[in-house]
This record gives sequence, structure tokens and C-alpha cells, in this order.
Amino acid sequence: MSAQELRAGTSLAGIFGMRMLGLFLILPVFAVHAPRLSGGDNLLLVGVALGAYGLVQACLHIPFGMASDRWGRKPVMVVGLLIFAAGSFVAAGADDIWTAIAGRGLQGAGAISAVVMALAADLTRDQHRVKTMAMIGATIGFSFALSLVAAPSLYQVIGMGGLFSLTGVLALAAIGVTLWLVPVAPRRAPAAAAVPGALRRALLDPQLIRLNAGIFVLHLVQMAMFVVVPPLLVGAGLPLAMHWKIYLPVVLASFALMLPAVLHADRRNAGRGVMLGAIALLILAESGLTLSGPRLSVLAVLMLAFFSAFNVLEALIPSLVSRLVPAQARGTAIGVYNTTQTLGLFCGGLLGGWVAGRYGPAAVFGVSAALALGWLGLAYGMRPVNRIGDESFRMGTVKGR
Repeated sequence: MSAQELRAGTSLAGIFGMRMLGLFLILPVFAVHAPRLSGGDNLLLVGVALGAYGLVQACLHIPFGMASDRWGRKPVMVVGLLIFAAGSFVAAGADDIWTAIAGRGLQGAGAISAVVMALAADLTRDQHRVKTMAMIGATIGFSFALSLVAAPSLYQVIGMGGLFSLTGVLALAAIGVTLWLVPVAPRRAPAAAAVPGALRRALLDPQLIRLNAGIFVLHLVQMAMFVVVPPLLVGAGLPLAMHWKIYLPVVLASFALMLPAVLHADRRNAGRGVMLGAIALLILAESGLTLSGPRLSVLAVLMLAFFSAFNVLEALIPSLVSRLVPAQARGTAIGVYNTTQTLGLFCGGLLGGWVAGRYGPAAVFGVSAALALGWLGLAYGMRPVNRIGDESFRMGTVKGR
């Protein structure tokens, strides 16, 4: 990678990390804090407050991506981060659950994930794009692991209002990174030369459908798992306050295991093969969880397999999406990708809760394995993706060349 590509990857990963750390810090403690808010004893409203961010974001990924195709990535990122910060400060001052819901929804309205990934694709060559996406994915994973360790202690010191305010400050800091540290993107074709019907093609292109369906399944499985994994860890003898002792080493080790696959995919242009292997590992992990008992060591090994597959796919899929579309349509295509990703999280929570309530934790893992197996069949029919696929997208078809 060139010096500019490294600078682009690290600065954009930093933006993602600051934004996601703020979000993740809320998750481990909000349900504990909620009863102190007026109306916070209603668990349904607590769930709405946690989920409002994702629902609003799912509605706005595509508009933000399309806006960045027309008006540029950085201006749209700054606007989105300002909206996100405003929502954080609204939630920081919440005395009732409805204000907290409004703040979380406003946070979600700053839906810049697709824009950041489109800019990462603009600033990196095709052969290094998976590594750049892996840097972003690793930063998100590290932010998640750090939040599990830091959130309870920070909550004791600065309270929930302080955590939301910290989230807003991190978003404002991310604006500074955007303006002064992220490299200037290369000049793109003007809006008038944008790909005609880009949204329709991003929704209907067979290759993109396979990738978007895959990211939907991946995040559905992730969220469904975390409906049942924490109680399983408690049942295995690990108190809730000690769960970070499993999550942190598992997440960090999975990054190390991810690197060889990511580097192979980049150097050999072997994205399709690596993706199929990672999906197979995901199926094995979910199948193992279906059959395993409440043994801590077994759960840790299977979660390591899950996170290793998850991190490879999280880095690889957006890279493949970016290769299938020209620069003028990347924001739109990645907006569709992020929308299906976010909807997967929402549906995973619903499906995981419903299946676990009726049939138990093993059924959640069994359904997840079945969905991943269906994804493997769908992905197997995907043609190899060249490093440049712009012309095929312009023609309305995608051909492996």
C-alpha cells in the first residue's frame, strides 16, 4: 500500500472507530440505566430506544450514499457527523425514555457508513481494497471489545449523560479527522455523467444481490447469536460482569486469524474462494454451537471460529461490492449494501428472540446454520469478480472477465 493509501485507511478507520465506540459504550449499560428515566420501566420502549438508531439508519443509508455520489463524500460525511453529534447531545439530556428514543433516532439519521466505505474505495487501488476494509472492520471490532471493558467503569464515573456526551464529542472529533487527515479523493466524473439507473441496478444486479443477501444473513446471524450467547456464558459459570474475559481475547485473536485470508484474497484476487471458505467456517461454527453443551472452553473455541469467519466476510464483501460498480455509483451501491446489513441486525434480534423463546438456544444456532448454508449455495453461483467491473455495471449486467 502507498503512503496515501495507508493514510486513507487509518484515518477512515479512525472515523469509524470514534463513531462506533460511542455507540458501543451505550449498549452494555443502557438497559441498566433505563429504569431511572421516566417511562424507562417499559422494556418494549427500552428496546425501541436501542433499536431506533438502526431503523432510522437503515432508511437513510441509500439517500446518503446517493448524495455523496452527487455532492462529494467529505461534505456528506461532515453533515452526517453533525447530525449524529446532535442526537448524542439530545440523548445526553434525556430525563424520559421518549427523549432518549428521539436522541437515538437522530443519531441514526447521521448514516454515513456507506459514504465512508465509498470514500475508502475511491482512495485505494483495487488490489489493496480488502486490506483497507479489514482495517475499518478491525477498528470496529476493537471498539466493540473496548466498550465491553470500559463502559461499566465509565458509567460509574460520568453516568449515562456523560457517555452520550462523550459520544457527541467523539463525533465532532471525527469531523476534524475528515477535514484535515483524510486525503483528498481523486476527481470523479461530474454528477451529469453518473451511471443512469444506478439505484435500480444496485438493487437488481445478480452479483450484487448475492453480496447484499450475504451481508443480511451475516448480521442476522450475529444479532440472533447475541440474544442467546450471554445467557449461555452465564450458565457455563461466567458472571455477566466477566464476559469481557471471553469477548476480548476471542475478538483480538480472530483479527490475527483473519489476516492471512485477507492478504490471500488481495494478492491472488481470490475474493470468491475466500468468501466461500469463510461461509463454510461460519456454518461449522453455528452447527457446533447447536450441538455443544454449556462448556466454557467449547463456547470460546466456537465463538473464535465465528468471529474469524465474520471478520473475513465483513472485510471482503464491501470490497467486492466496490469492484462491481464504477466510482460514480459506489455511494449508491454501498448504501444498498449498508441498508441490507442494518436490516439484518434488526431482523436477527427479532428472529433470535422469537426462536429462543419458543424452541431454545440450540434452535437459534440451528436456524443460523441453515441460513448460512442457503447463503453458501447462493454465493457458489457467483462469478469471479475482476478488479475492474465498471463497464459491465454501466451495461446493466455483471460478467466475470
